[in-house]
Amino acid sequence: MGAFSPGFHRRRQEDETGVRLPPGQYLTRDFPVLSAGPTPPIERDSWSLTLEAGPGERRTWTWQEFMGLPQEEPTVDIHCVTRWSKLHTTWRGVSVDTLLDGLDTGAAEYAVAYCYGGYTTNVPLEDITGGKAWIAHTFDGYPLAPEHGGPARLLVPHLYFWKSAKWIQGLRLLVHDEPGFWETAGYHNYGDPWREQRYSWD
Repeated sequence: MGAFSPGFHRRRQEDETGVRLPPGQYLTRDFPVLSAGPTPPIERDSWSLTLEAGPGERRTWTWQEFMGLPQEEPTVDIHCVTRWSKLHTTWRGVSVDTLLDGLDTGAAEYAVAYCYGGYTTNVPLEDITGGKAWIAHTFDGYPLAPEHGGPARLLVPHLYFWKSAKWIQGLRLLVHDEPGFWETAGYHNYGDPWREQRYSWD
């Protein structure tokens, strides 16, 4: 794994509003940088997003086309497998539901997010639909910084944050599960922070 940012601190298990943290997590006001490799250089003019749902079911958006899609501004809590949590984070992006609208997903039950730089991660299709996931390009009112996955990343806030793949390039829908980078290295295949599903034996 790449460099880790210091600066997140142990906090009590509830914040000032009484929001309960998943077990084993601590609050941070920072946004630590954790990556599986170096940050790939991606210019918006050359960025594109592809959604693959089988033969003949493929959509690709340029940056300009992507930004022309309906935008949403979710405010969510995020939880890293390294035990930090950041509450009430604000993003802007396109719902995965919008990307899938009108697309025949067939018998697909899973998705693999693949990224510039070669990173992959797997999620059940039901975990990125129904208003649960976005392709996010803005964080806290500013364009998403490259070290945090800019120009755009997958955002799946109800799972550990390694599932929110940085530098997203596409989503491939599959009828079978296909573990990604960290899942094949021993991380949990699903990654529910409320059940502390950090590793394959959890």
